[in-house]
Amino acid sequence: MLPESLILGAILFVIGTFGVLVRRNAIIIFLCIEIQLNAVNLTFVALSRYLGIEGQLFVFFVMTVAAAEAAVGLAIIISIFRHYKSVNVDNFNLLKW
Repeated sequence: MLPESLILGAILFVIGTFGVLVRRNAIIIFLCIEIQLNAVNLTFVALSRYLGIEGQLFVFFVMTVAAAEAAVGLAIIISIFRHYKSVNVDNFNLLKW
């Protein structure tokens, strides 16, 4: 059961990483980051059987960070959409030198 869970977590993390690197839509990038966080949660839950309750506590911490990231990230994306009328990351260069 553990190897299958770890493999599934790794596959989900790779899919999320590929999506962040390839896609240009900010919403899709945001969703891919959520896939990565859920892959980490799956790995923590799978390892919690061997680590004890600490793995599940890490999942709660990751979920808290994901909720904060969702709130702040969506606010930033909405602000960018209102200013540029697009969420394509190629159309704006706010953080570039």
